[in-house]
Amino acid sequence: MIPPARTRRILLAAAALLSLGSCYRRPDTGVVVVSAIGDPPALPDGSRNALDTASRLLADATAQGLVRFDAGGQIEPGLAQRWAVLDDGSSYIFKLHEATWADGKPVTAEQVVTILKRQLRVAARNPLLPFLSAIDEIVVMTPQVIEVRLSRPRPDLLKLFAQPELTLIRAAKAGGSGPMRIIGEGRAPLLRPVPEPGRAAEDDVSESLPADDVRLIGERAATAVARFAARESDLVAGGTFADWPLVAAAAIAPANIRTDPAAGLFGLAVVDRSDFLGEAGNRLIVAQAIDRAALAAAMGTAWQPADHILPEALDSAAPPVTPAWTLLTQAQRVAGARAQVARWAQPLRLRIAMPRGSGATLVYAHIAAALIAIRISPERVDLNAPADLRLVDAVAPYDSARWYLATACAACGEEAQAALEAARTAPTLAARASAIATADRALDADGAFITLARPLRWSLVAGRLVQWQPNARAWHPLNRLRRAP
Repeated sequence: MIPPARTRRILLAAAALLSLGSCYRRPDTGVVVVSAIGDPPALPDGSRNALDTASRLLADATAQGLVRFDAGGQIEPGLAQRWAVLDDGSSYIFKLHEATWADGKPVTAEQVVTILKRQLRVAARNPLLPFLSAIDEIVVMTPQVIEVRLSRPRPDLLKLFAQPELTLIRAAKAGGSGPMRIIGEGRAPLLRPVPEPGRAAEDDVSESLPADDVRLIGERAATAVARFAARESDLVAGGTFADWPLVAAAAIAPANIRTDPAAGLFGLAVVDRSDFLGEAGNRLIVAQAIDRAALAAAMGTAWQPADHILPEALDSAAPPVTPAWTLLTQAQRVAGARAQVARWAQPLRLRIAMPRGSGATLVYAHIAAALIAIRISPERVDLNAPADLRLVDAVAPYDSARWYLATACAACGEEAQAALEAARTAPTLAARASAIATADRALDADGAFITLARPLRWSLVAGRLVQWQPNARAWHPLNRLRRAP
């Protein structure tokens, strides 16, 4: 681990370099260098429950799924060139285009079905599995057509099929089907585009130029920001609230700082419902004591505070439930919470699990100050340590209210759990929407999740990456950075 003092020296040196010009400019020649915050990239092998940014980018680039996201976060063809959603989302039919695996062997419908079935096994380490339970059967219809049959109508699954966790990898050596290939392996692999399906080989647009290649690096946030400030990379991907203050410390030009309108959850999940947090009223007064506007303003960016779980109705039968305490002023919220804590006989301490990073320290400071103001002693612990409250910072993989409520329900009451299960198994869309609305009301009354804001996602983007676009999925494919397809 790089000592904090050294990290600051790196950032200050980078800032000095950047002061030579007001905006980051690199000529549109040579390899595109991408720094993804996190561990070095590795293709999924089933050994990890979740992939970090670099590994998700690598999987998306080299092992596409049936469909994928374009630069704007919209669905585009992957292995499937066309598809149809039938019977209100009870059947998905995909027509595959001609494609080859990384070893040059042709992709077949039978192989695609086998891989998809493997990904949907109960034992699979796939974080999306709880939201794919309606899939009943996957069958080969013709040598180029497969069908995904559902036991319950779900018209919103295409965005789940586009997630990197559902990319199709035949085997370690066979790899995926593109749209890029690994031509230089190692901790920072070099990727090169392969011709797009259906495009003539003699088409000039299909010719790969050196500037189309991508070098993918996984590294610490401070190192990634310093590399960009020193003009040694073109993109920093995967930035979150935890490392946002590094951007200001490095004096990055505003034109190169981009944020996404990310949809998702940011808040504290109640994970220990014993003692003080065993009562719903106590959980609710902790939620009302935190000043969300001040917390968002402290980050120095247009961070969107939030006080309810659902950002909008989505597929719920009712508008989002707003907590009753939002009708009070901040002073009234604090006074009411302090009075309730005063009735608790013993000293109170709450353990708050947070990630590391300067931004996380800033957020914790605001939460801790709010707890101290109502006579509760806070204690910060590591994100995966035993805790009373654990920070959740997640971008929604698709636009379903059930994802928000199920993700917020780390440890919620029986009524909310029953409503969520009813939503999962609902035989019709109307029944599902009604159950989701019931679950939203139950979670609000239960106080199982303390919503603070919407996720903060940022990138540092060089001017040559003209195809980079902000989007709600906060996802930026490596083959959609420099020029239009």
